[in-house]
Amino acid sequence: MTRGPAPSEPYRGDLFGEIHLADMTDAAPTPGIARYFPGLAICAAAAGAAGWLSDHYGVPVILLGLLIGLALNFVARDARTHRGLDFASHTFLRIGIVLLGFQVSIAQIVALGALPFAALILIMAVAFAAGLAGARLSRQSPYAGLLAGGATAICGASAALALYGIVGKERLSQAQFALTLVGVSMASALAMSLYPAIAAELELSDAQAGYLIGASIHDVGQAIGGAYAVSDAAGIDATIVKLARVTLLAPVVLLVSLVIGPARAGPSRPSWRRLGMPWFITLFLAVVAVNSLIDLPAVAATKALAASKALLLLAVTATAMRSRTDLLLELGWRAAAPVMAASLASFAAALFFVMIGVGD
Repeated sequence: MTRGPAPSEPYRGDLFGEIHLADMTDAAPTPGIARYFPGLAICAAAAGAAGWLSDHYGVPVILLGLLIGLALNFVARDARTHRGLDFASHTFLRIGIVLLGFQVSIAQIVALGALPFAALILIMAVAFAAGLAGARLSRQSPYAGLLAGGATAICGASAALALYGIVGKERLSQAQFALTLVGVSMASALAMSLYPAIAAELELSDAQAGYLIGASIHDVGQAIGGAYAVSDAAGIDATIVKLARVTLLAPVVLLVSLVIGPARAGPSRPSWRRLGMPWFITLFLAVVAVNSLIDLPAVAATKALAASKALLLLAVTATAMRSRTDLLLELGWRAAAPVMAASLASFAAALFFVMIGVGD
């Protein structure tokens, strides 16, 4: 009696079966940390190239990382790079921001002064108003303008997520919300490239450039990265200005909740979750508090700054690699109008205050 193939070897002696097993082997998930290696390796190589070009030609390293990442965004077509690139763009960014806390103290934030802080509130109000106006002119829901204005005024996608928790999907579709997030991310990335160049063209001082960039760029990491592309001094000033905007997230969300009320349907989120700031911002503020209370050695601040800039470079490069520039063509001008209006108005208002002496 002839025995058939064992159940564990159903394809033995079968050419098609051997090919099938090979495909199954190739498709098996890579175990452990090796899953992150392809994306991280490519990101590190691109960031290293940006660093080399910056050292030899004097071009801002963050800007080079962004441009090289955009030029290499085709690598994200390979799914094996996704885990590493996403890890770099999210985790490295947040750790880099936390480390920046060693450069800031409460005394510096107080030194911002009442007038620059009042100007920040006016700039944020202008961004909100422009987002609403852009939505009205493009015949979109006012809630789309509210999200665009809030994301531009405060801290990008984090603010949009917090505000959408108040608006709710009953008032604004998830598709429109997704388009707003894409528009905010692309506008912030573009601003990170353009605003440092504009500041240099206008011959702004480090303090002026830091205030302009910190007061007008949407995302925390990109605002700080764009300012460090000007100089370390501008980066520190922009960090203080940007974090002052972020601290206003909770009161703004609370005010919006009081004005528009809860959504008619669907479960409501607890108030403490609506008002909570992103964890890395909370840690940043904790590090600032420690740095304000304890006199740390100067070498610690220097090392922390170097590590932070390296992580921000990796994060910006990875973010650019994961960007889909073709989405701009698919959005259409109407979907992008509220974000564009809020972004331009925010920049114009910030530039106006810089020109009249606020932030010097």
